[in-house]
Amino acid sequence: MSAVEFDKVDIIFGEKPESALKLLDAGKTRDEILQETNQVLGVAEASLAVEEGQICVLMGLSGSGKSTLLRAVNGLNKVTRGRVLVRDGDQQIDVASCDAATLRRLRMSRIAMVFQQFALLPWRTVAENVGLGLELRGLPRAEREALVEEKLELVGLDQWGAKFAHELSGGMQQRVGLARAFATDADILLMDEPFSALDPLIRDHLQEELLELQRSLKKTIIFVSHDLDEALKLGNSIAIMEGGRIIQHGEPEEIVLNPANAYVAEFVAHMNPLKVMRGGTLMKALDSLPRDADDVLLGADGRLRLSLGPDGAPLSARIDGREIVLSKDGAGAQPGNLCSASPDEDMTSIINLRHCSGFPVVMVEQGRCVGVCDDEAIYGGILKQGSAEVA
Repeated sequence: MSAVEFDKVDIIFGEKPESALKLLDAGKTRDEILQETNQVLGVAEASLAVEEGQICVLMGLSGSGKSTLLRAVNGLNKVTRGRVLVRDGDQQIDVASCDAATLRRLRMSRIAMVFQQFALLPWRTVAENVGLGLELRGLPRAEREALVEEKLELVGLDQWGAKFAHELSGGMQQRVGLARAFATDADILLMDEPFSALDPLIRDHLQEELLELQRSLKKTIIFVSHDLDEALKLGNSIAIMEGGRIIQHGEPEEIVLNPANAYVAEFVAHMNPLKVMRGGTLMKALDSLPRDADDVLLGADGRLRLSLGPDGAPLSARIDGREIVLSKDGAGAQPGNLCSASPDEDMTSIINLRHCSGFPVVMVEQGRCVGVCDDEAIYGGILKQGSAEVA
C-alpha cells in the first residue's frame, strides 16, 4: 500500500467545474477550457503513487500544476474529480471525499506541511512556533516542551528557542519550519518549494541537512521544486508536470537517460549526467568480460586480472603477476589499489575511485562481482546521455 496515491485527479478552479470537465474529456487544452468556460484547469488526470519512506519531487515550470497537486494531499485544494488516497494504518483514506473530522485528524497527526515563506508567527518565540501544532492538538505543556526541545536539537537550533523569527536568518527560519513539521511526528511531509527563497549556498546546505535527516527519520516526502538539480539531488523519484498533467514519472536516472518528450528533454539537456547515473547502468557486465581460466581480465591487454571465488566474490587482484590490494567499497582507495563499489554508486564517486586508483572499478553486489566500470564504459555513458533520444 502506497503512502500517498493520486488516482486520476482533476482539479478545476471556478464556479462551474462541470463545464470544464466536459471539455477536458473531449481533449481540450487548458487555454481552450479557460477561453470557453472561464474555468482554470489546475491538474488534469494525474495518477501517481508515492511509496513509504521515499522522496517524490513534483517539478515543472511555473503554472505547471505541481503546487496545486501537492495541496490536494491535505485538502487545501479541493479535488474536482478523482481520488487522493492517504495511508492511515492498514487502510487508505480518500482525502477528496472524507468528512471534515477525518481530514482534520489527518492534518494534525498524519500530514505536515513546510511552506516556501516560512509562515512563522512573529509574536511567538521559535519554541512556541515549533510547538504550535502540538498546542492545537491539546498536548500537555510539559510533554509539548520536551518534544519541541528534541526537534530543535534535531535541526541544530536548540540554543535559539527563546528567540523570535526576526532574530534568525532565512535559513534558520526555514529550519524552524522543518522542526515544526517534525514535531507533529507526521509520517507524510509536504514541502512546497521550501528552499527556493534562500541564497544558493544556504539552499544547498539545507538540502544536505534534509537528506541527512531523512536517512534517520525515513519520512514520506512530496517535495515541489522548479529546479532540476534540486530534484535530482533529493528525489528517489521525479514527476515532471506541464499544463496540469504529469508528463513523466520515474527515477532520476531514467528521466535523464530516457526523456518522454521534447519538454522533458529540454529540462535535462544541460545538466551534468554524472549526478544521477549509477555504476550499474554503465558497467560492462561480468558475462561480457574476457576470462583466462579462473581469472577475469579487466583490460584489453590482459595485464590486470581479478580472481573470483566459487560464489563470485572477488578474492584477489594482480597486475603483471604482482598481487595488488583490493579495496572493498572504495575503503583505503589509493594509487595502485583495485577498488570495488556498489552498482548503485553514482558515477561521480566511481570516477573519483578510477582516478585515485588508476584502475577500472569492480562492481560488487551482495558480495558478488557483477561487472566493471572502465574508461570505455564511463565515456560511453556520457556520450549516451548527450545524444539521448526522446522516448
